[in-house]
This record gives sequence, C-alpha cells and structure tokens, in this order.
Amino acid sequence: MHDFIIVGGGILGMSTAMQLKQAYPDRRMLLLEKEAGPARHQTGHNSGVIHAGVYYTPGSLKARFCLAGNRATVEFCQAHDIPYDTCGKLLVATNELEMERMKALWERTEANGLEREWLSSEALAEREPNITGVGGIFVPSSGIVDYAAVTRAMAAEFESMGGEIRYGCEVTGLEERSQEVVVKSRDGEFTGRYLVTCSGLMADRVIRLLGQDPGFTICPFRGEYYRLPAKHNAIVNHLIYPIPDPSMPFLGVHLTRMIDGSVTVGPNAVLAFKREGYRKRDVSLPDLAQMFTNPGILKVLARNLRPGLVEMKNSLYKRGYLELVRKYCPSLTVEDLEPYPAGVRAQAVSRDGKLVDDFLFVNTRRTLNVGNAPSPAATSAIPIGAHIVEQVKAMVEG
Repeated sequence: MHDFIIVGGGILGMSTAMQLKQAYPDRRMLLLEKEAGPARHQTGHNSGVIHAGVYYTPGSLKARFCLAGNRATVEFCQAHDIPYDTCGKLLVATNELEMERMKALWERTEANGLEREWLSSEALAEREPNITGVGGIFVPSSGIVDYAAVTRAMAAEFESMGGEIRYGCEVTGLEERSQEVVVKSRDGEFTGRYLVTCSGLMADRVIRLLGQDPGFTICPFRGEYYRLPAKHNAIVNHLIYPIPDPSMPFLGVHLTRMIDGSVTVGPNAVLAFKREGYRKRDVSLPDLAQMFTNPGILKVLARNLRPGLVEMKNSLYKRGYLELVRKYCPSLTVEDLEPYPAGVRAQAVSRDGKLVDDFLFVNTRRTLNVGNAPSPAATSAIPIGAHIVEQVKAMVEG
C-alpha cells in the first residue's frame, strides 16, 4: 500500500511528486509513467520558453502561477546547475492594427505586475537590427531552458528522498474505494490512499477511468517548428513574438533562441489526427472518431474553420509558413526553414464548444486530477505542484 500514487512523468507530475515528498517525507510514494523515461510528450516537445505572463487574464490561475513560476524555475535551475538564459522577450507590432492590440497588452502586463519597456521603431531596430516593426514591448524576465532537463532533475530529487518511479507502466484502470484507490496497469495493480494524475494529452480519459465525467474533451493541436541554419544563430538577441490576434487561441509563429544556441521558428497550430501525433502522417481512427463525434470539438472547428484551413495550408506549404515570420524578419528565405520536431498541445474543449483557457482540476474524495494545463504550464510547474500539494493536504487532513 502506497500513501500517494502520482500518474504522469511530465514536468507537472514530477514537480508534484517532488513537492509532495518534501511535504510528507516519511510517506510511501509511487510515480507511474507509461513511457520509458520522463518528459516524453508536451514537456519535451515545446519551445523551452520561461514565460513572463504577458497574455493572461489578470487574477487568473495562469497569470498568478506564471509570475511565480518564472521566478521559481530560475531558482530551481540555479540550485541544480541547469543552463538557462533570461534573454528577454520582444513583442513586435508590424502595422497600426497590431499597435492598437499592443496597447492592450501593455495594460495587461501592468495589471500582471511585469517589468516592461515600450519601444519605438527606432529603439526596436537598435535592439534587433534584423527585426522590422513599428514598435514593440520588451519584457526582460522571459527566458529559455530545457524543460526535459528540469524534469529529470525533479525526478532525481524525488528518488533521492525515497520516492519510487516506474517507467513503462501504462495505467489501464482506476477504482476509487472508501479507503483507497486501486490503479491497474500492464505491470499489475497498485493501491494508494490518495491519487494525483497529471496525464496531459490523456487527461480526460484518465478522469473517465475513475467513473467521473470530466466535463471536457482533450483536442490535440500539433505545433510544427522549423530550425534556422547555424549561420543564423545570432539573427536575434531576444525571443521575438508577433502581436497575437485576440480572436485566436494561440500566440502565432515566433523566433525562439534555444538553450543549445540554435533558433527555431514556430509553432503553428494544426489539428492533430492522433492524441500523440507528432508527425503529419500519424493518424488514429479511434481518436478521429472521438473528435468528430464530439459536439464541443465540432463547434470549435466550425467556428475556426477559415483560420484552421489557413493553418493546414501553411503546414503543407512552407512558403505560406515563411510569410508569417517574414512580417517581422524579412531577411529569411524558404531555404532557411530546416526540419525540427513538432509538439502536440493538449487543449481541453468544453461541451458548449469553448476552449478551456485556464488551468482546470477535477477532484474526488481521494483523487486530484489535472484536467487542463495549457501553456504556460511548464513555466508554472512548480507553483502548480505547490497548489496541488495544498489541495492534497486538505484531503488528507480534512
């Protein structure tokens, strides 16, 4: 019998396990991960940005956790000798409409308590000679890191305190009883007094294994990237982001300095035809059937049909993708877009066809389940883990 079982070896699961072990050092804990190692899905397939909290609704969990997570991530990296770079982010407006949208972001950054600087076109050109725009906002606290490395360090911390991790252990069933939770897996059954699940792309399915209606369905969106050739490693000094269209759910194609010195372009956002479909040819008929029979997902796709088709076209047509970044970096050519691995976002969609925007948790008497953890979940992993631990304490001691 374990005191706590954690399902999910991404950064949220590892952060939660580490902090739960710190809170209850003498309790027996087990983390289960279906893959052969940690951070094999969303954590290991993102742009590696330490977000500052520019875009999020003031007072939301996203805004609160991102601000705290930015600082906590840097402190964790310093404590564990993990390379990171607080290089700062530039949001670039390329026309008057984007300038108006940028003014709204300026107000939001103030409400979220961020240090920032308004840049004229001249000041923008001085900071970034290869970037063209009519103005920008500089946010110095944004940075870059390898989140898979952060997750491995969290796993090592958890194990050093006596926590147990089983990789290659896929959960196939869950049963909540009056005094315990039974976890069924391909490696047999495990029993715990309490259960925490951080299941990412499988979050809704794991919650349904408990016999609960999550109230949402995960819709996977693939984010495709390119990498610039090494000759362009110094093309930008900061992270370069476009001004997002507020009617669209994602942030647009940006230039990201990676911690290995390279620069990536992306991501876009195209519907993935498989929950863990990182390649264009990855297709799961059961996943497709679930998506195309779900009323909420059908409403989202219908509402975003035109931009969705444009994203699909740009996914297949490299020059269309290139034009998105040439708006602010006109020197790039189609030959500069080299292959780079894609990621898949787990986006929760409600029954009424809305994208769930904030972090979402579904709890029962003995379980706590992360339902929706979109960006900036990696940045926010430490405060999210702390939040989960506080909820678990309420269960245990309530």
